[in-house]
Formats: sequence, C-alpha cells, structure tokens
Amino acid sequence: MLDLLIQNGLIFDGLGSKPVQGDIGIKNGKIFAISPALPNPAREVVDASGLWVTPGFIDIHTHYDLELEIAPGLSESVRHGVTSVVIGNCSLSIAIGEPQMLADIFQRVETLSHRLIAKWLNKSFAWQTPGEYLQHLQQLPLGPNVAPLFGHSALRAYVMGLERSLTVQPSKFELNLMQRITADALDAGFVGVSIDMFPWHRMSGEWQGYTIPSQHGKFREYAMLAHLCRKRDRVFQVTPNLQKLASFWDILRMGSGFGKPLRLTILSALDVVHDRKLWRIFAPILWIWNRLLNGNVRFQTLTEPFTIYSDGPVTPLFEEFATGAQLNGCKSRQERQQLWRSESFRHQFRQEWLNKKRRSFHSQLDLMEVVDCPDPSWQGLSFAEIARRQQQEPVDLFIQALQEYDTDLRWVATGANDRLKPRLAMMQNPYIFPGFTDAGAHVRNLGYYDGALSLLKQAVATKFLTPEAAISRITGEPAAWFRLNTGVLKVGAKADIVLLDANGLNQPISPQVEILDSLLDGEPRMVKRGSDEIVQAVYINGVRVFGEGKISDRLGRERLGSVLSPC
Repeated sequence: MLDLLIQNGLIFDGLGSKPVQGDIGIKNGKIFAISPALPNPAREVVDASGLWVTPGFIDIHTHYDLELEIAPGLSESVRHGVTSVVIGNCSLSIAIGEPQMLADIFQRVETLSHRLIAKWLNKSFAWQTPGEYLQHLQQLPLGPNVAPLFGHSALRAYVMGLERSLTVQPSKFELNLMQRITADALDAGFVGVSIDMFPWHRMSGEWQGYTIPSQHGKFREYAMLAHLCRKRDRVFQVTPNLQKLASFWDILRMGSGFGKPLRLTILSALDVVHDRKLWRIFAPILWIWNRLLNGNVRFQTLTEPFTIYSDGPVTPLFEEFATGAQLNGCKSRQERQQLWRSESFRHQFRQEWLNKKRRSFHSQLDLMEVVDCPDPSWQGLSFAEIARRQQQEPVDLFIQALQEYDTDLRWVATGANDRLKPRLAMMQNPYIFPGFTDAGAHVRNLGYYDGALSLLKQAVATKFLTPEAAISRITGEPAAWFRLNTGVLKVGAKADIVLLDANGLNQPISPQVEILDSLLDGEPRMVKRGSDEIVQAVYINGVRVFGEGKISDRLGRERLGSVLSPC
C-alpha cells in the first residue's frame, strides 16, 4: 500500500520537460510510481486537480548555518516551497573551530542578536573535524535537505588562530594543514568550498571591525582551495571584492584553463543602480569564459529588486566605508552618539558618503525612503524630499537624522535589480542561476525566502520562460550543477514535492514585511507573506510540512531532510 497518492496533478519533472497530467505514488519517503492513473489503495489520497506538482525548490545561497542549530525546521523557507538549501556560503560556516570564535565571525554578518548567539553558545559543542560536523547535521531534526559548503574563514581561523588569520599570511606548514583539512572535508561529503573577498563582511567581538579571515588570504591560498575542488569536481563559491578589480583577475585565473574545469559560482550578477550599464557585461563574459576558456562558471542573481531595510546608522549598507563600519560596530546608542559628537567624525562620514569611487551602494538620498520615524511627517518621503522641505543640504539632513533619531529611524533603499528587462535577461541566461536569496542572513534587513516563487510569477506574467523551463531553473538545473540528488520527480527520488495553485502566480512580487519571529525568541525579522494561496502543500521525504497556510508541528521536531553530498 502507498503511504501517499497525489492524484490528477499537472506534473513538472524539474528537467524542463513538458508537464503531464497524472498521479504520483509515494512509499517510504520516496516516489514509488508516476503514471497517468494509479490505483488508489493509499493511506492518504490528495486530489491535486488544477494544481501544479513540482519538485521542491533549491535555494543555492543561504546563511542558515547558525539558525539550523536553533530552529532546524527553517520554516521561513519551507513555507515558500524550498526543500533543499546550500549553506556555508561566503566563507562562513561552523564546520570547524571553537564556538565563540565562530560566533564572532558570524554575528555581524548575519545580524543575529547577542541574545541568540548566547543561546547557541550555551548549547553548542566543538566538533573536532568537518566530518564530525556532518554527522552532527545528520542528527538534527532537519526540515529541508542541507548541502554544506566548507567555509574558508572558519578554516583559516582554526588553523592559524583568529588573531593571525586577520593579520598575517599562513606559514608553509599552516597552508599544508589547510590543504589536508579541506581535502578531508571534501572527501567526507561537503559539496565544495566557499571563499570571500567582499569588504562588507566584518568581525564582531574582540576583533570587531576587522574584515573576516577569508578576506586576508592571497591568491596562493585561494588557488590551493580551488585546485582541491577542481580535482574532486566540487563547487568553489566566491564573493569577489567589487572595490578591487584585481580580485576578478584572480578569479578568472582560478576558473579557467585546460583539463577538468573548475565548478565555480560567483556572487553576483546584478543590475546595480549606480552603474546602469554593468549588467550588460555578464552575458558576454560568461559566454567567453564557458565556451572559449573551458570554464564551468555560474553567476547568481536575485529574482527581484534588491531592497534593504535599515535602522538609522545600523545597516549592512554602511559596512563598505570606515565611519559607517564604526557606527555598525557600536554596541549602544550612547557609543554612536559619542562618535557623532566629534566634528572630525561627522566631516569624515560626509566625505565618505559623497565619495562615489568603487561604491557598491548608490548612496542617492533621493532613492532612500523613510519607513518609520519619531516625526511622522517624514514617513514615505525620501531624505532628499525632506531636505528640500527644510531647505537643507540632503547629506547634512541625513547626518542630522541619523544622529538625532538613531535606530528609531527606519529607512529603505533599493540598490539593484529594480528594472524588469535586465532582471529577466539575467534570470534567463543559462550561465546565471536565479538564486542568491541570502536566506538566514541580515534577518532584520532583508527577506527573500520566496525567491523561487518570484521567478515563477515573472515567468507567468511576462512569458520570458515557459513554466517548465522556469521550474527547471530552480530545481533540476541547480541540482545537476551542484551534483545534488534532488530537484527532480522520478521513480526512486526522494519525495520532496510542492503543490502550487498557478492561478495565484498572477500577482506581483510580494513585499517584505516585518514580524517578531517566535522561532528566534521574538526577534524582529523581515519575511515574505502572501504566497500561502499559491503554495498549497509542501512535502519533504513524503511528509506534509506545510499546507492550508500552516506549518506542520512535525517540522523541526523530527528529522525529515538529509545532508546532501555530491552524487
């Protein structure tokens, strides 16, 4: 007898094939049969008439490493149809090292509160090897499947000690030790290695304000890690330094050459506000790299406008310049006020804000809107509009507002992917993955947990992709490239399935909203809602974990997902 029979659905296999009407039979957590019609002796029968039946979606760029330890069901992603996540991106993982050190590397990047970090530290333990970390993951009551990358920052800090990892280059012995540990990690089942060159990512704790360990590596160290991935056909994930063009040359050298190509994925392909022509270079560069230079390279792009919410001077958008980073590093309003009282600090902030050279964020005050403020007349207006009303220079008004209102001032800005045509072109490019949700990171600033649904909405609205092609882009295609045994509906596959009401896809991209998340002990979090009428049910390992707008009690309490190793 079948455990579950899904009848009369329009089945998309995740491989881009035309959908077929039929039934799916599930037994022992796997797909037992797919047929136009199956006999119905089953413990549970679901009528999927009028619904799309798709593989569970794959989120290829998350930072859920710490949240898995606190709330392993990952319900914010699951409710939007995600059944597999790649963790350990941007060199950030907890696969090796002492817990407090790892917390110091993670906390400021992920903007998790000190209280949540303390909660994790109280229950954490230091596994001795990356292999033991994988065993630990297997014991967690995982909701989605988890595919872990091995983070270079954790590795570098473990081998060299945190202080040396931030201040000097490794000795030959340390480099060899990194090589041995990484090789063991890949052989144990990690899907690849991640490194980071992006200067927005900074430390908390004793070395607060320093950029994280991976950013202090040099080409020899990165190339060694890339070679290990190339040799084993594993993924090498890179976050480049947009302020140093030489970093792109280093990445090109690592990702090109004869023989087995490096499976290289790079953040990110975006249509940035401060350079409206930049997005056009991605397609020709990737074509040359993959077709002429023997590469196997995939950029990643966000499937919607890149909109970030900020609390006064506390925002990841400030991490790329010195005075902004100082403000982010303050532990209290009093510390920030002390900085603002310095005329030299205010002058330096002004100069850095107005300096457009190699900036990642546009810093255009006419494009930065007040969401909440003690002065209600400001709400819904840009800082430039407010400045005009008060007959002030916009940057002076901005500094005054940051100083006076601090985190009582909440504002929002969109820095990229706000134009439909470039966004669709990037999502359609075969060498650019629609991904990069950053799920689990910057929980107070952004929430793109429904990135796969945003792609499907735009495909339905504009027909820039057929439904089967769009579904493949977020299921079977990334699964094949990352070499993960998931993302397709076929006999013998794990029963990770989503039921969608396609009529609900005829609506705009959902806005971000703020909630107080009980899973994070009531901490504020930006999330997505409005997709409950689209996602009718989500199954992981044949178990319904979401349906009728509700998360199942079983999610996060029993082990449903598994740790995915390259197949």
